[in-house]
Amino acid sequence: MSAGTVAAAGIGLLGTSRGDAAQATPPAPTVPPAPRGLPIIRIKDVQTILTAPNRIRLVLVKIVTDQPGLYGWGCATFTQRALVVQTAVDQYLKPFLIGRRVDEIEDIWQSSYVSSYWRNGGILFNAMSGVDMALWDILGKRANLPLYALLGGKVRHGADCYYHASGRDFQEVEDAARKGIEAGFRYVRIQGGVPGLATYGAARTGTPGVAGAPADASEPVGPTAPRDVWESGPYVRMVPKLFEHIRTKLGDEVQLLHDVHERVQLNEAINLCKALEPYKLFFLEDPFPPEENAWFRQLRQHTTIPIAMGELFNTSQEYLPLISERLIDFIRIHISQIGGLSPARKVAALAEFFGVRTAWHGPGDASPVAHAAQLALELSTYNFGIHEGGNFPDATREVFKGAPEQKNGYMVANDAPGHGVDVDEKLAAKYPFPAGPPNFDYSWGTTRRKDGTVIRP
Repeated sequence: MSAGTVAAAGIGLLGTSRGDAAQATPPAPTVPPAPRGLPIIRIKDVQTILTAPNRIRLVLVKIVTDQPGLYGWGCATFTQRALVVQTAVDQYLKPFLIGRRVDEIEDIWQSSYVSSYWRNGGILFNAMSGVDMALWDILGKRANLPLYALLGGKVRHGADCYYHASGRDFQEVEDAARKGIEAGFRYVRIQGGVPGLATYGAARTGTPGVAGAPADASEPVGPTAPRDVWESGPYVRMVPKLFEHIRTKLGDEVQLLHDVHERVQLNEAINLCKALEPYKLFFLEDPFPPEENAWFRQLRQHTTIPIAMGELFNTSQEYLPLISERLIDFIRIHISQIGGLSPARKVAALAEFFGVRTAWHGPGDASPVAHAAQLALELSTYNFGIHEGGNFPDATREVFKGAPEQKNGYMVANDAPGHGVDVDEKLAAKYPFPAGPPNFDYSWGTTRRKDGTVIRP
């Protein structure tokens, strides 16, 4: 083609009217095509399962598809408000989701988030978590891949776990820690009791009543009738002595952790961190309550202790400043509390850019489904720090087939498609919630100072 011909062609293209271009554009399809190689599959039913093996109240969501035999499981456990989460799923999210495509995971999360107008909070996010995890489980089953493979593949063979060692006195804590080390754990959280006080994470040795005087058993717990009594001063003086004892007895090889559980005054937290520096902690957890996040700026200037925080966080406004300003070292979010796997993987990616590692909250009331979902993220995330929990009792393992296992201190995946855990619904029904009232954990909100003031949490 000559230069003149090319130029003429160019002029012709430039001279095409906007109207002609609009007419030449094909109309958008009214129904988007399914992802290549996968048929359109829709949500047929959304079910909640309540079960309490080992008397721990668990809330599960089962999403049933219109393809026979294809379903997914998610964890929606908010054990202190389990029945409210069940209502949120059954009465509100279920009608909103019936008929939706199962592969629209991100849009289902975003639209569910705004569906109630008043958004966020523990009830909605746990309900959404159950749906979100179940959809990821379905996606893995459709692809015939374990969930970690969909998230990028393994970067480690297993997730290091930490062992909980507690006791009423230093010797009991030492004995418990030795058991964990003998079982193959390289990380141990130590929690010790304080005589006369209801100490978090250790056997309660509290003396009921105001200033140690017996309380009237007929009077409900309140400011004039405290029973489980706590004071921070004796605890702050005890903890450095506990660490000195354990380091002297067990040496420097074992990694030690501790959870303050926000039960101290703000200045006491700073002094405690400074006093613990010689004992080289892996991390110190929750020195402040989430309402006092601004104090982490002062804490960072005063201590080199690695800090873990976040199990009570709900929204990005709580954790984003701590991560982006590098005020913490480990993010401890409870993944169902922020809405499931979809937001958790975004938090993990964000944290990596600021040198913050993940240490997702993994208590006994996180079901094996929740542990399997966060394990998939841990196996595929570069900035993984530590995994909490996962030593499931026998009754729980009977209900949750394929629950992740701990081997030599690691939690390992079973490589089945999805998150690899199935629920025996008939067996789950044999473990109903304990009859109420009380139908939730009343211990939170009942521990008080000697003068009757309620403590957080």
